Order: sequence, then structure tokens, then C-alpha cells
Amino acid sequence: MSSLRHRLFAAGFAAASAVRANEWLRPLARGCGIILTFHHVRPWRERAFAPNRLLEITPEFLDRTLTTLKELGFELIALDDLPRRLSEKDAPPFAVLTFDDGYRDNLLYAMPVLRRHGAPWTMFVTANYADGAGRLWWCELEEALTRLKRVSIHVGGRRIECPCAGPDEKAKAFERLYWALRAEPEDRLLATVTLLADEAKVDAAALVRELCLTWDELKALAREPGVSIGAHTVTHAMLAKHSEDDAWREMVEGRAAIAAQLKVEVRHFAFPVGDPTSAGPRDFALARKAGFTTAVTTRPGHVFPEHGAHLHALPRISVNGLFQSEEALRGLLSGVPFLAWNRGRRLNVS
Repeated sequence: MSSLRHRLFAAGFAAASAVRANEWLRPLARGCGIILTFHHVRPWRERAFAPNRLLEITPEFLDRTLTTLKELGFELIALDDLPRRLSEKDAPPFAVLTFDDGYRDNLLYAMPVLRRHGAPWTMFVTANYADGAGRLWWCELEEALTRLKRVSIHVGGRRIECPCAGPDEKAKAFERLYWALRAEPEDRLLATVTLLADEAKVDAAALVRELCLTWDELKALAREPGVSIGAHTVTHAMLAKHSEDDAWREMVEGRAAIAAQLKVEVRHFAFPVGDPTSAGPRDFALARKAGFTTAVTTRPGHVFPEHGAHLHALPRISVNGLFQSEEALRGLLSGVPFLAWNRGRRLNVS
């Protein structure tokens, strides 16, 4: 997402707060509940170049988020309880907390906060990451550009050349490369990032081992009260970019690996990346066929009773590390930003 778009979002949050739109539009915009998406939770680290900053919040902001949810009348519930709550007429609004990928900082920094609030939560585990393998390609790209002074590489049949000397140039190079790579088939995306990582001497496997929980760590986490483990594919594949057979294998083999390693029932699934270019109606149908109780996307929005018929295409709200402010948080929880985003529709499942 571009820095210009981030500035527009920030201005929108401030404007909505200033005219109190979050309050007077909330009855129209807010659903019966929300599913929040988190990735990293860790102490603030000052970095001039941090293009993946949107994927991390501080433990203090997680605490503020949970406190604000309670102040606004949201009940923190487990993902297992969501289908039942969609049919309850007079229940308070609910909030479900989900954490993607399986990062170690969730255990170190998020869990103490969640435990203090008595909050149930779901971690969606990518099986290869727990193996100490797999590709955190967006982290590899950030680390490569941190080290490189210039980039010259073919993407999508054209050569991209970018200066990469200082933080501003690195940010522009990341923006340009990230979206060019996202438009590619996933095998080409990974091959291109491998070339950049090799040039910058980035150890991709070491990044996974550093950032992600092992199976032994996950076993201990799975025994914690209020914690459930969901599946997030084998390799963090953007399923819509793959054949139906490959998408099916990613779903069911990822679940099977978790069940075998952790001895838990895996009832829920999260689509990696989760936007319309990464998960669509075919993939929603596959998740239903695979027997998952729910499957969550990253299509933004609140959850409405109508989602009871679309439990494998549930929307989520990302708690964005670039907007760690009270006004932004209250704006998201009001549902008002999604009126425009979803063009007034409650459902976005096509």
C-alpha cells in the first residue's frame, strides 16, 4: 500500500473523528461483530526503512485495543462461538481475535496481554514455517533492499531498475517491486525474490527460524486456555493463483500437519494474503468441502447475520501498525470506513 494511500487513510480517520461520523453512522455501519487480524506484536523498534511496519503493533497498542473493545461493549469470544452468535438476536457485539502465520513474538509479547484480559484467540499456523522452512518473501524483500544500494531485475517481462541508497529510495523500490511481484504467478514471485536475496546474501531459512514458532513451541501454546490453532496452508500460498488440486492440497495437508504435530482438532482456516486476488469463490467452496467450520479472508468489513450463509468467506479487520491511534481504532470498530469500501454492501463474497 502506498504512502499516499496511508496518508489519505490517516486524513480520513481524523476527519471522521472531527465530525463525529463514527458515532452517528455507527448504527448503520456496525455489524453484529468483528474479526480482527494481527500479525506481529512486539516492542517498537526505530527503523528508517520498515516497509512491513503495517504488519506489527506494540504490546501496548494491543492492550489499548482490547480495553477499547470492552469500553465500546464488544464481547471477546472464541472463533468456535461465531456461527452461533450470528443467529442470536439481542446479544452484544462480539470481537474475535486472530493472529496469522505463527510468529514467535505472539507468544512472547501478545500472549501476556491476552491472558491479562482473559481473551480467547486463534493462531493460524503455516505448516512450513513451523518446520523452519518456507518463505517469508515480503521479509526477504525488505531485508534485501535494506542491504542493497541499487536494484536491477526483470519482473513481469520488464526490467525494473531502482536506486536504493537511502530510506526514501528503498521505500519507493519496495513499493514498486512488491506490487509488481504480487501480479506475478507465485513461482515467479519466489524465484525473483530468491535472486534479490542471493544478491544481498539474505538467508531466507534463517529469517523463518528467527521469526516463527517451532512445533515444540506451538505444542506448549496449544495447551494454553483460550487458545485455538487454525490452518494457514502448507506454504502460505495465495490459493487463487494455483490450480484447484494444488489449492486443495495446501488446505488439507496444512491442516493434517498441524493435527499430527499438535494433536488438536483444526476447525478453522485463514486464506493467506486473503484479498480477492488470493482467495475467491472457488477457494471458499474448497474450504467448505474440506470441512472447516469457518474460513476467514482479509476482505475488510464487519460481520453481519447474513454471513451465516457464507462462513467460509468471512471478512476481517486488520489492526494496522501504521495507524496505532485511538481515533483510527474507534473508526475501524465503528464500521464506518467499510460503508464506502464495500459500497454499502454487507456481503463481499464474489
